[in-house]
Amino acid sequence: MSSPIGSDSSVLFSLGWNDAFAAELPTGLIPARVTRVDRGAAEVLSADGHFPVHYSAHVRRAAAADPVDLPCVGDWAALRRLPEGRFELEALLPRRTAFVRGGVGRVSRGGLSGDSQGQVLAANVDVVFVAEPALHATDTADLGRIERLLALAWESGGLPVVLITKSDLIGEGLDFLMEEVATVAPGVDAHAICSITGEGVEIVRGYLKGTRTAVVLGASGAGKSTLVNALAGEAVMEIQQVRAGDGRGRHTTVHRELIPLEGGGLIIDTPGIRRIGLYDMGEGVDMVFSDLEALADRCRFADCGHDSEPGCAVLAAIEDGTLPERRLESWRKLQREAAWMASRSDARLRKELQNKWKIIHKEMRKPGRSRP
Repeated sequence: MSSPIGSDSSVLFSLGWNDAFAAELPTGLIPARVTRVDRGAAEVLSADGHFPVHYSAHVRRAAAADPVDLPCVGDWAALRRLPEGRFELEALLPRRTAFVRGGVGRVSRGGLSGDSQGQVLAANVDVVFVAEPALHATDTADLGRIERLLALAWESGGLPVVLITKSDLIGEGLDFLMEEVATVAPGVDAHAICSITGEGVEIVRGYLKGTRTAVVLGASGAGKSTLVNALAGEAVMEIQQVRAGDGRGRHTTVHRELIPLEGGGLIIDTPGIRRIGLYDMGEGVDMVFSDLEALADRCRFADCGHDSEPGCAVLAAIEDGTLPERRLESWRKLQREAAWMASRSDARLRKELQNKWKIIHKEMRKPGRSRP
């Protein structure tokens, strides 16, 4: 990865380092930002340069207990310099924001589904770009995918922005497509861009002023790497030509990587997301469906399920065409999924607590152990 940043103390500040992170840095350790991760190792940028580091035993134990504690791209890490001169990743500083998806775990030995586990795709991001390609005039965007990514984006703490990429492929249907996108992204900026022609690229760059960090998320072939290259002004990420006949790109990016940009700001490119599971939802779904929530406040009954209740403002809006029925069905689906994920998470936490007390009781029953 080519970097426009020199190896001196200004590196940290250009990467987003600030007093809040400095206050969390353990004494004697060196700060660095994670630019790429691999199994058991990471690449970091620090005032000493760009180099690989391995995880300490403490970090490996924490990650084994919960995958969310694995180092990820965008993390600020505390490094320890070892006697032989190399560095070890000793700890992660508290994340200011984190984009986490669920449903990536496996069944545990305790028999509980690992679907309650999450995976952090990017940390300490200021802006979350949701990239959805415009294909042909007869096609529409995957509105459900946009809604899911926006729910996770709101939950992350970053600012969601929708980017309709490859806008040159849709012709006169672009205005209609942008209207559709607006219906699923209330309160969110949405822009049509084409990284090849340069349309909208400067608008995207405007979100990355100073030391802001953005992550680009979307399906394979959405043009994420092409956008990153356009912002960087050079080919920092490999891309492939679109497939003949459908305008879709082939999946190229196989890792997440933090790219410092020449004009300031940083951007994280990501592989195409195939599964977008919700994880530990707070108000993310409510933010995506703020239009529906506003209607629900006008329902006759406070506990209205928007099914067949009299005086339901949501059903009335569907009847008069101001709210698409697809929108209500999507809200129901995401609400059910968020509730299910919360129940699985609660079950996992209960199991972990039970195991903890089993260990304590086992220790207390050992011969010679004093009892109260």
